[in-house]
Amino acid sequence: MSPEPRPRLSLGLQGSAALLVAIAVVAILLITLPAYRLFFLISVLIGLVIAGGLALWHRTHPIKDVDVENKRPLGL
Repeated sequence: MSPEPRPRLSLGLQGSAALLVAIAVVAILLITLPAYRLFFLISVLIGLVIAGGLALWHRTHPIKDVDVENKRPLGL
């Protein structure tokens, strides 16, 4: 008989509770680690530049019906 796999360490958080824990961890890291502040700022700026570029691209190049191959993939 093979041994049963051990369960992974889990806190059992889901949904909103997990989101609040993630926000709290980021806030604690931002307060306590100065190098993390710079990394976080650079990451947010890169994300905003990419999001702005994608929004501008899709505003200037809208998707047309002929561009979409399979309009009803489930056949509904």
